[in-house]
Amino acid sequence: MGRPRSFDEKRILESVREQFWSQGYGATSLQDLTDATGLGKGSLYGAFGDKRQLFLNVLDSYRAEQLSGVRAVLTGPGTAVERLTRLVEGVAEGFTEDPKRRGCLLVNSTSELHSNDPDVAARARVTYQEVEDLLIACVKEAQQDGSVDPSADPQELGRLFLAVMQGIEFLSKTNMDGAALQQIAHAALKILG
Repeated sequence: MGRPRSFDEKRILESVREQFWSQGYGATSLQDLTDATGLGKGSLYGAFGDKRQLFLNVLDSYRAEQLSGVRAVLTGPGTAVERLTRLVEGVAEGFTEDPKRRGCLLVNSTSELHSNDPDVAARARVTYQEVEDLLIACVKEAQQDGSVDPSADPQELGRLFLAVMQGIEFLSKTNMDGAALQQIAHAALKILG
C-alpha cells in the first residue's frame, strides 16, 4: 500500500493551471511546474502522470467549470432573453476586468495545440458544441415566450452568439477598450429584438 499524499491536490492543480494558463503548454517546463507546486518531479508525475496528462487533467477540470458556469447562467433565473444578455455582457465584462487579459485557457490551448494534439482540439469541439446547444435551447425558449421572432433560426442565433463571445475574447487580448467590447456585445444582442 502506497503512502498517503501529503499535499493538497486541489491547490497543486490550481498552481499547475495558473502556470499553463500564463505561459501556455509548450513554454511551461517541468521546472516551472515543480517551482509552482513545490513538488519534486517524482511526486508530481507519480500523482498526476506526465506533463501532457497533467495538462489534460487541468484542461478537463477547466472545461467542466466553464461549461457549468454557462449552464448556470442560461438555465438560471430570469427570462431567456435576460439570461442570454447576462451571458454575452458577462463575457465582455469578464475579459475587460481581467488585468492580464489572458483569455480562456481552453481557447488559448486550442490555438496553441490544435495542429499537434488532436485530443485538445476534440475536447474544445465537444465543449463548444455543448455551449452552442445551451445557447440554442435558450433562443428556442425566447421564441416560445414571444421575445424572439419565431421564424428566426435558433441554431443560427446560437452559433452567432458563440462566435460573438469568442470574438470578444480575442479582441480583449488586443487590449481593446472595455467599452468597445461591451458595444460589440450590445450590438449582437440587438438581433434578439
